[in-house]
Amino acid sequence: MRKLMPAVLFVALLPTLTLAATQDGTGITPPPQAKPMDGGHRGEGPLRGLKLTPDQREQVGKLMGAEHRQQREIVKSYLDKLPEDQRKALQEQLAGNRDKTRQAIRALLKPDQQKRFDEMEKKREDRAKEWAEFQQWKQDHKSS
Repeated sequence: MRKLMPAVLFVALLPTLTLAATQDGTGITPPPQAKPMDGGHRGEGPLRGLKLTPDQREQVGKLMGAEHRQQREIVKSYLDKLPEDQRKALQEQLAGNRDKTRQAIRALLKPDQQKRFDEMEKKREDRAKEWAEFQQWKQDHKSS
């Protein structure tokens, strides 16, 4: 039971992690959204009704990015405690789920959108491969 709880916690947080892992939000704030006709702002989620200034939106974006990075670190610490076979099984299950979702999204798109989606996926895969190579290089040089 003690080992199961961190695994369940990790699985519950995985959608956030997979999204965060594909995008490095370091210092990136969302672009300002167009104002709807009622004078409010779009894209602010639960803070929508506060009518934040651009400076406030930037600061909130930085705080939320920091929170996401901290959550990734917390989940990673629990994941590192799992036995290797459970960790590998979990990662394979997540990859399968992610692939299934991407296929379902692609099926909803028009042919020209599918072509663009495929290009975006290729770029994402290239970035992920490059990042993995960098992490390996960093590990190799850290141990030297």
